[in-house]
Amino acid sequence: MITLKGMTWNHSRGYPPMVATAQRYHELHPDVEIVWDKRSLQEFADKPIADLAEAYDLLVIDHPWAGFAAASGVLLPLEKYLPEEYMADQAANSVGPSHESYAFQGSQWALAIDAATPVSAYRPDLLERAGVPLPQTFDEVIALGKRGLVCCPSIPLDVYGNFLNLCVAAGATIFPDAETIVEREAGITALERLKQLADVVPPQFFDLNPIRTLEVMSTTDDFAYCPYTYGYSNYSRPGFAEKLVKFGDVIGIEKGRPGSTMLGGTGLAISARCAAPEVAADYARFVAAPETQRGLFFQAGGQPGHRGAWLDDAVNAASSNFFRDTLPTLDRAFIRPRYAGYLDFQDRAGDPIHAYLREGGNPAAVLDTLTELYRSTRPATTA
Repeated sequence: MITLKGMTWNHSRGYPPMVATAQRYHELHPDVEIVWDKRSLQEFADKPIADLAEAYDLLVIDHPWAGFAAASGVLLPLEKYLPEEYMADQAANSVGPSHESYAFQGSQWALAIDAATPVSAYRPDLLERAGVPLPQTFDEVIALGKRGLVCCPSIPLDVYGNFLNLCVAAGATIFPDAETIVEREAGITALERLKQLADVVPPQFFDLNPIRTLEVMSTTDDFAYCPYTYGYSNYSRPGFAEKLVKFGDVIGIEKGRPGSTMLGGTGLAISARCAAPEVAADYARFVAAPETQRGLFFQAGGQPGHRGAWLDDAVNAASSNFFRDTLPTLDRAFIRPRYAGYLDFQDRAGDPIHAYLREGGNPAAVLDTLTELYRSTRPATTA
């Protein structure tokens, strides 16, 4: 019996699909058992994968770890273990830049088994009750927020992402070089807009991540609209939560010019210490295969990373059209930097933004702090 251990993240979108695919793979291959553990969403975002790669054979990771993987050798390059035609299909059927996000320095460090980016979330019943249409611009969101109907996940990691989202929505270029996050005026304007948004969102959301925000939206009738939250198709599936939440495209600064948001999702990677890499690669191939993605993976609560599933009629019928409604946003998503050391910056960048939004202050000083943090983690020669 070959036993592989895997680590994923703790949500109905992250854990059950891995258990379900492991069980089915065992049924197809009785001599292989795959056991999955889970960690919190916060640990998924910032816990170093080097330690996990020592203890686990299979890892569900965030794409900014690709640079560290290339520099450290803690993960296996998957192109050496999977057929060329399979990898070509994965690239051709990427949801937005999901597949590309796990490629770094000529190797593919994970398969994009889950695709996500911040989208909008809303309660059609509450918008109708309030007599208002879906907001289309930032100013319309602020106006709705002044009526007490807007929420937004605002823990440090989320406000950092929303700062970047607002920069890009205004047409700014982010991370153009090793010295600059964004052009100064654009960065200050984005922080000021983020403060405008924070001022119309109840302070409880400073402590709530996207999952907890969606739990509030799906269990109360207090909030009709959220401008930025990572999409979770679970909440748009009848029977999952008490109240159905719909998801759609994100706002723009100007009407008719929707913004771009910070790509999330997850990738399935293999530890370099795995004693059975060929078996692990075959399981990864099974999980990311189009048939599994639109079938077992989705049915178990997963949010597929294969484009075929996002366009599948049955998948959309079971999720209130979540995938077709948000696919344009995914296709415009931007990839975060992936140099070794980036996650040290990301882990700290949200704190000064969070403090500014809660307590006020000088946005120019906040941007200076962010720039100093960025430069401290990025050698000038990295890409």
